[in-house]
Amino acid sequence: MVHLSRIYTKFGDGGETCLGNGKKVAKDHIRVEAYGSVDELNALLGMILSAADAGESRDLLLAIQNDLFDLGGDLCIPQEPGQEPGSCLRVTDRQVDRLEKAIDRLNERLKPLNSFILPGGSPMASWCHLARTVCRRAERQVVTLAKGEQVNAQVIIYLNRLSDLLFVMARIHNDEGSKDILWKPGANG
Repeated sequence: MVHLSRIYTKFGDGGETCLGNGKKVAKDHIRVEAYGSVDELNALLGMILSAADAGESRDLLLAIQNDLFDLGGDLCIPQEPGQEPGSCLRVTDRQVDRLEKAIDRLNERLKPLNSFILPGGSPMASWCHLARTVCRRAERQVVTLAKGEQVNAQVIIYLNRLSDLLFVMARIHNDEGSKDILWKPGANG
């Protein structure tokens, strides 16, 4: 359980922070950058939820926001070799499965694409595209982290699926793809 009685501690004033296991690292450590991008993504999902009626995706987005706190917690506590399963919070394949089912369900309503689309269209679609790009950044940072440290593979998979879901949601918010803006290669050349 989290209990916050003080908001500022002054601990980070020197440019360091503590991970969930108590280890001190620089605030620009790739692990901190990764879960910072996840936090930014979560804030963008909050904007999507507050900017307009999120309709049928409201419950899904709220569940994803909760998942992203789980994911941030997973990243904040480095995996140790031989760590007992369930000894700390980790993203699971069940969370990934829920995203895949949502992608499949929403994508059924869309016509296949014959071109890439430009980020934009409706305001809600634009917010989804922005969230998608932040999600991709977080995914790249976690991949970089995984090159040097052990990382739960489900974190990378979850972020990959979430960026796909955000792309599909952007299309849904563009009148189910009818208002997508198609890329025209070389159109201005």
